[in-house]
Amino acid sequence: MSVTTWATIAVFAAVYVLIATEWIHRVAAALGGAVAMLLIGATSPEDAFFSEHTGIDWNVLFLLLGMMLIVSVLKRTGVFEYVAIRAAKRSRGRPYRLMVLLILTTAVLSAWLDNVTTVLLIAPVTIAVCGKLGLPVVPYLIAEVMACNIGGAATLIGDPPNIMIGSRAGLSFNDFLLHMAPITTFLVLVFAVMARWMFRKSFSYDPKRAEEVMAMNEREAITDKRLLIVSGVVIGLVMVCFVLHTALHLEPSVVAISGGLILLAVSRLKPEKAVADVEWQTLAFFAGLFVMVGAMVQTGVITDIGEAAARATEGKLFGASMALLFGSVVPSAVIDNIPFVASVSPIVSQIVESSGGTERAGMLWWSFALGADLAGNATIIASSANVVTVGIAERAGHPISFWQFSKYGLVVTAVTTVIAGLYVWLRYFVLA
Repeated sequence: MSVTTWATIAVFAAVYVLIATEWIHRVAAALGGAVAMLLIGATSPEDAFFSEHTGIDWNVLFLLLGMMLIVSVLKRTGVFEYVAIRAAKRSRGRPYRLMVLLILTTAVLSAWLDNVTTVLLIAPVTIAVCGKLGLPVVPYLIAEVMACNIGGAATLIGDPPNIMIGSRAGLSFNDFLLHMAPITTFLVLVFAVMARWMFRKSFSYDPKRAEEVMAMNEREAITDKRLLIVSGVVIGLVMVCFVLHTALHLEPSVVAISGGLILLAVSRLKPEKAVADVEWQTLAFFAGLFVMVGAMVQTGVITDIGEAAARATEGKLFGASMALLFGSVVPSAVIDNIPFVASVSPIVSQIVESSGGTERAGMLWWSFALGADLAGNATIIASSANVVTVGIAERAGHPISFWQFSKYGLVVTAVTTVIAGLYVWLRYFVLA
């Protein structure tokens, strides 16, 4: 490898250490790493800012910005308080029952929306309901974002890596439902059981607070019915366009930013108030991360790893499927699963073709998708939904540290990936 390649690896490793140890704020670390990549020549301004494959993914940033604007307007209707009170009353104030309710709701929503949109909508509700019941916010946010990453793996549109894999492999929405939905449904249930043990110290029941919540009238929480109706119409149209974006030839980012700006215009709110609620730090962190990962792609580091795995498993379907499943976990956990899938999916396509085509070797795509999706739970930077959730938590005064997330995430990733491996072995090799 060249000196530039080694320098690129060194910069990325250093930034990762800074983020993991929290010696400096993660946003400063990511932006500093992006600048360092430019200075050492690992990437260029043209590649960093304008390249579709090795630069900042403006589609992701504008998708986030649009949904943040929608959430900013929506929260002024009081609907999050309404849903929080309903959820608290439904759970009767029981902490574990509430967590299971949030896990199942988040998992179902994330299968039909993208997981970033799901956490943007659910996280404010979680913060509100935990406040009502006097519960610690962080465990509930961690649990729901993990359920989001698992549930999003069920469908073509639930997780961004699935969209890229479906496009590359020519897989349909129904293909994902047939192959991915059964295992992800089971994994969500397994995770709900695991949550009882992992977060057991957070389940402190307060009968007095529970009684106070049960006596509340959730309808009184709605402060602006007109805006709620308008927001509902706009959000409904946005969701329909998300599902039909391929048929409409509209990028999700265009749908989201259009919905955000339309809602802002009809809400009669002052733009500066809505803009003040945008998670600008989260957007800046993503920008820095995209530049760094783009540099890793540009210098061939990620591709070399993928090609080495391809050579090691050539012609061995079981070995290749397990390599793709378990071999996707570490890279996806370290560099975010979106750029990893973008970089390695062409290699997977070559392996599939050399192994007899999709009809015979289609399980390789499902192994790859499961590994990349489930690895999203490992660290706070492994999934876009994680980064957004951490940003929301920090803004609300409930910071989540790298290791606080990872001590749960690594366990969940290990358990769900092993179960997914058993699923692939049974379905595609034993019962095929």
